[in-house]
Order: sequence, then C-alpha cells, then structure tokens
Amino acid sequence: MVEPLVLLPGMMSDARLYAHQLLKLGRDRAVMVAPIHIGERIEEIASGLLDQLPQRFALAGLSMGGIVAMEIFRRAPERVTRLCLMDTDVQADTPQVAAAREPMIVGAKAGRLDEVMRQAMRPEFLAPNPNRMQILDQVYAMARDMGSDVFVRQSRALQRRPDQQGTLRKIKVPTLVLCGAHDGLTPVKRHTFMAELIPGAELQVLDNAGHLPTLEAPDAVTQALVDWLARSV
Repeated sequence: MVEPLVLLPGMMSDARLYAHQLLKLGRDRAVMVAPIHIGERIEEIASGLLDQLPQRFALAGLSMGGIVAMEIFRRAPERVTRLCLMDTDVQADTPQVAAAREPMIVGAKAGRLDEVMRQAMRPEFLAPNPNRMQILDQVYAMARDMGSDVFVRQSRALQRRPDQQGTLRKIKVPTLVLCGAHDGLTPVKRHTFMAELIPGAELQVLDNAGHLPTLEAPDAVTQALVDWLARSV
C-alpha cells in the first residue's frame, strides 16, 4: 500500500513552497501540505497535527517544518513510515538567537512585517542564482498572506523549541537529510551532524540551492523525494 505524504512548510510559508513537489508526487499518491502555524509551541503544533493526519504517513519538513516533523516523530514514531528533514536544525535556539528574534517580533507587532521578513530571509541565505530575488518575492508574498500574528506565534514557538538530538538517535525508518550547499541560515555542517545522529540516514547536499531548495532546485528536490519514497521500509 502506498503511504500518503505529508509536507510541512517553513516559517511564514504555505503550500506554494511545495508547488513542484505537489504537482509531480501527487500523481502517484495522496500528498498534503499541513499548516504549522496553529499553536503557541512546537509541541502544541505537532499534537494538533497528529489529530488531523492519516494513521500512517511519510513525513517531510523544511526549516521550521522540519522542526515540527521531529516533534511529530518524537510523539508518534509508530505513525511515521519514513522521514525527510530539509534545511532545518535539530538543536534548540541558543540564548543569542532567541534574543535576536525579539526586535523582529516587535517590528511585526508594529505593522512592519515586510521589513521584518527582509531581515529574516535575506538573499545570502539562498544560492546566488539569477532567480534568487524572484524566489524571495514569493516568500515575502506568502508571509504577507500569513500575517504578523502568525510571525509572532511562530517566532515564540521557535524560541522555546526543544532540542531533538535524542529523538534523532531513535529513528529506525528510512530517513533523508537534504540541504542546499549555499544555505546561509542552517549550514551544511548542521545537516552532516543530523545525518550522523540518525542510524542509516542518507545525506544529500544540492549544489544549486540554499535554504529554500524546493523553490531553488525543484527538480532535484522532487527526484530526491521520489528516491526516498522508493526505499524499502
């Protein structure tokens, strides 16, 4: 039986983050994008999603979506048939990173979300491709649609998120750790570390991508997911 695929978007993102993957992968299986903005903490977001998701499913998450994916696995490992973590971070916010979120939270509350998003998602976080600014404009458009309240909630959830190194050590399902070589937000070395924690994990680094490979190198990401979904459980 072909298991459904659940995709979790990054912070201030929606299904547009996975447009290419939805189109291609949805031909052969049920594919859904689940929201990660309903809840005040990562644990609450994950718990709420588990009430809505299929009984068993393949799970992939990018950035904050990967953080929520790890918490879903921690809570219900028997329901996750395989796991893909993209451009994400297994560790909790350091005090410095948590403090750096505060001015952006203040800015979002003050109605300056566009300005805040340009600080939060900068060009140097992506690969130096000709379409980099076009991709960033897509990101900023998604953020405007999500709104300032979501930015504040998600920022608070990230500030208080748990470290998941212990969770990764317990994973026994086919796992893909994928990232862009130019990711300036969650660098390759963090993904190497994550892959080393997970027994039997595959690490894939995409040369033409940064922090948003689903938009920067959509064909390569989709093919990586096809290969991951084909691995025997």
